[in-house]
Amino acid sequence: MSRTAAPRIRTSGDELVPVVMVRLVFAMILLSLAITGFAVWSGRPLEATPPESAVVSERVLFLSGDLSGAARVLDATGTVIADLGPQEGGFIAGIERVLVRERTKARVAIDGPIRLIRTENGRLAITDPSTGWRADLMGFGADNAATFARLLP
Repeated sequence: MSRTAAPRIRTSGDELVPVVMVRLVFAMILLSLAITGFAVWSGRPLEATPPESAVVSERVLFLSGDLSGAARVLDATGTVIADLGPQEGGFIAGIERVLVRERTKARVAIDGPIRLIRTENGRLAITDPSTGWRADLMGFGADNAATFARLLP
């Protein structure tokens, strides 16, 4: 006959998580909410925004893309600047999907132009005049920024 331990019966004194830990987690949550609330209600300026700089060059573009990653870029006159397959156009097609989502939320035409901007400090940005949406391309990595940099004259 084998001896096995009898199953342990849990009593009310057993704790899965110590009460002190639960209280500390709630205190951290409340502290985070208090700090965030203070920053919002006091009008504290944003600190993690890219530095402002003068525009050196810009180009008006029209983007179209599909879920496969293929993308087409047209200039303001309708001339095709780039017709990229799924291997090369993935990031541009991704930006186009973000623009479609933002324009749909804002209830504006989804086929409007964007502005590709290079600033004096070397940063690249995309702005959407119809929604006010803006993306600093340096935050997406050097390769993705270079994809758009090739579209500037």
